[in-house]
Amino acid sequence: MSVTDVFPLIKAPEAWPVPVVATVAMVCLAGLDLLGAVFAKEWAENGSVRALVLGAGAFLVLFWVYASSLRYAELALVTMGWVVMLQVGLVLIDRWRYGVELPTGKWVAIGVVLVAQAYLVLAPTAEQVSASAGSGG
Repeated sequence: MSVTDVFPLIKAPEAWPVPVVATVAMVCLAGLDLLGAVFAKEWAENGSVRALVLGAGAFLVLFWVYASSLRYAELALVTMGWVVMLQVGLVLIDRWRYGVELPTGKWVAIGVVLVAQAYLVLAPTAEQVSASAGSGG
């Protein structure tokens, strides 16, 4: 009996193309990470055992979803997309829930970092560039 018999990896529907599976995985990972981060903040501020247990559970599910997603998509692609979405969510939660005020310069820096990360996720890979150059089109 292996670990995957007890905790099987999540399987995507056969009909779903890889970009759809990767996008769904990124959204799920960012959501789980965001949830875990909020529970961690609540535990740190209030010492809530409930927040500690729920946060730990969120991160365990996150690991399971992450491992499952790597059967379908590239490690770098899934990770970068997840991190970009997580960063946006954390900045917005800090702003709206915890009242963190950022100066204009930091908002500009956040925008520059997000654009750079979006480029890393969305720009063609070396394989795609050489394939399109080799096809003559």
